[in-house]
Amino acid sequence: MFRLETTIICTFSVLFVAVKADFRARNCSQVAEACAGRGFSFTNIPLQEIPGPHLRVCPQGNTCCTQEMEDAFGQQSKLDFDHLLEETTETLRTTFVSRHERFDEFFLELLENTERSLHEMFQKTYGKPYLQNAEVFVNLFAELKRYYTGGNVNLEEMLNDFWSQLLERMFMLLNSQYVITEDYLECIIKYADQLKPFGDVPKKLKVQVTRAFIAARTFVQGLYVGREVAKRVSKVNGTPACLRVLTKMVYCPFCQGMPAVKPCKNYCLNVMKGCLANQADLNPEWNQYIDAMLLVAQRLEGPFNIESVMGPIDVKISEAIMILQDNSAEVSFRVFQGCGQPKPAGSTRSARGVSNVYSSRFRPYSPEERPTTAAGTSLDRLVIDIKEQLKLFKNFWSNLPEAICVEYKVTAGNVSEDECWNGHTKSRYFPEVVKDGLTSQVNNPEVDVDITRPDTIIRQQIMALRVVTNKLKNAYNGNDITFQDSNDEGSGSGSGSGCTEACTTEIARFATEFPVVKADRSGPVDDSASLCAPSAALLTMLTLSAQAFCQQWR
Repeated sequence: MFRLETTIICTFSVLFVAVKADFRARNCSQVAEACAGRGFSFTNIPLQEIPGPHLRVCPQGNTCCTQEMEDAFGQQSKLDFDHLLEETTETLRTTFVSRHERFDEFFLELLENTERSLHEMFQKTYGKPYLQNAEVFVNLFAELKRYYTGGNVNLEEMLNDFWSQLLERMFMLLNSQYVITEDYLECIIKYADQLKPFGDVPKKLKVQVTRAFIAARTFVQGLYVGREVAKRVSKVNGTPACLRVLTKMVYCPFCQGMPAVKPCKNYCLNVMKGCLANQADLNPEWNQYIDAMLLVAQRLEGPFNIESVMGPIDVKISEAIMILQDNSAEVSFRVFQGCGQPKPAGSTRSARGVSNVYSSRFRPYSPEERPTTAAGTSLDRLVIDIKEQLKLFKNFWSNLPEAICVEYKVTAGNVSEDECWNGHTKSRYFPEVVKDGLTSQVNNPEVDVDITRPDTIIRQQIMALRVVTNKLKNAYNGNDITFQDSNDEGSGSGSGSGCTEACTTEIARFATEFPVVKADRSGPVDDSASLCAPSAALLTMLTLSAQAFCQQWR
């Protein structure tokens, strides 16, 4: 009898505990509070669990969610994903924007200061003869600026033209007692290489200026491409499959009555590796781009230092003028031998040259007098800062899942592995984390990724990085190529959407030809620069047209 009573008592105790536990599991009051905290304004959140056959994403057993709630969770998942991607890439984007603007501002201000320095000192030293011929120097700096801001300028030819014009003006000043015609000036230029009227200054300066300007222009273009790639990739939308699994990962715990339970880390990583598979495919080209930027930065710190080239350019040009002045008699004699004796100017003109006007030796600025550039910084400090920032962004795109899941605290953190949401319930997550990239997602247990259809926008950015990396490598060696040339030489393989390599290259050409824009200024200087930056609507139309064309030829 005692044994029977004990059995009955134990049985009722177990039933009481089970009923109490079941009641606790079916209580949805915490869900209502959590939804209100997230900004949801549901009108009919169940107070207790209800049957869930209406659910399409979350488990269909007993649930705290109505169909309205699950639909709202799905819409919020898209906003959450966009916000996470935007927030995670914000530092990258703002860094490239600020460094591009600082470098651009520094360089343009350096050119302006150098031109002003030359003008002031040449006016003081040479007076009226300089002012009468100042447009030669004005044109020099205008062409240098036009090259830097993306203009179609051949630096070597432009510098050769500058020295030819300077020789013509100087010869006329030094031989003002003669009538010098246009035909006679053309004859003089033919003998310039033999005469070397300015000594070795033009040759040395041409090497220094071309290498420094190629490196500086390519570097600032590289910064611009980096900022554009980061901006565009951060706007890539999640696929329907991605948004579905994001809803399951973040909001299905609400439907299970566990709104405070966060996803397991490895579960979150698999979800994000699936959702960000295309971004991870950007990583190899991104790393090569960063490496190429760092190489050019080394050149800017060393032999291609634009500040050390442009700072004393007024001194070097004046040195060349003095060489011509010192050898003016011999130069004139050899020109007369080759081109003939020019006619005397007559009584209305000076019977002698004006070489005395150039008797004053040029006095360069002393270091304390030289103007500061770009908000008081120097090229070395600026480049060091940019290099440090660039190094921080190696492997940025492959590290995105880790950054989102861990750094932005999407996951449960350091709690027990049995106390996190595994996609079905609060328990340990057993699947292994898949590798990075699109092709690796064929084994992703969480996200259904179509590995045969890479994202078109991401493919365009891969092409943009490939193009500018090729240009940076050439700049490192002192060579200059156009964006169009580099598209032809190093375009690489296509997008996987049916386009051939040539088709992808044509799309990338419109996507990557960005003008170099002045920082806080009116816009591109080059007249044709507007052709390089089509509107978003035009870019979309061109992309779709190219894809449609390729579809016809499959």
